[in-house]
Amino acid sequence: MTKFKYLKLTKNKRIRYLLNFRRKNTYLVFLHGFKSDLEGKKPKTFLKFAKKNNLGFLGLEYSGHGKSSGRFVDGNITKWTDETSKVIKKIVKKNNIILVGSSMGSWISLNQFRYFKNQIVGFLGIGSAPEFLEHLMWNKFTKKMKSEIIKNGIYNLKHGNYTYPITHQLIKDGKQNKVLHKKILTKIKVIMIHGQKDESVPVIYSKKILKIFPIAEKKMLIVKNGDHSLSSPKWLKLIKKELRFIVN
Repeated sequence: MTKFKYLKLTKNKRIRYLLNFRRKNTYLVFLHGFKSDLEGKKPKTFLKFAKKNNLGFLGLEYSGHGKSSGRFVDGNITKWTDETSKVIKKIVKKNNIILVGSSMGSWISLNQFRYFKNQIVGFLGIGSAPEFLEHLMWNKFTKKMKSEIIKNGIYNLKHGNYTYPITHQLIKDGKQNKVLHKKILTKIKVIMIHGQKDESVPVIYSKKILKIFPIAEKKMLIVKNGDHSLSSPKWLKLIKKELRFIVN
């Protein structure tokens, strides 16, 4: 059974996390996607990988996600980035970090370079979705959808079997968190893995991330017939293989 812990950030905010504590070793830090949590296959796979390879591991749920406190509709990229950096500072401390970002988690990961640039030694993105709120949501909304979100402050977006409550403040905050025009000058290993048949986020977004790292040792892997989550055993095996390349 997976043992979760909680970190109290403020009087009313508790963040749920998964940990493999290592005092002096490099940490894998897993950041999940939009409206996701730590119950899926990816975090548990990376936790096992960390234990097997004598690495620390930290996975956390942003406020309004999973069993962390708070309402999803009150969250945004700035808040989730801030929570992530606080949890990393408290738990990982000064250890080296390999970021593993899934979908929106890659956007949150890119924001962590503001705080931990000298500690981050690797970055692996899976179905990365930087700036998706503006480019893949707002810009594709109809006039009717846009007027509803401006008038009511929220729009319930149906996608597949899920409904996502998209708030106006979330969209506006996303525009304040642009990352794709930046350059991160660090000689780390950066690998982007993206499903060829990803119906949520086009492959171009992973390619755009690689351009942010002009001097990194970088690699793009497009998974034939791969979907957005890449959570099947064969794809997780492939991801672990690439993770070993970053670790070694």
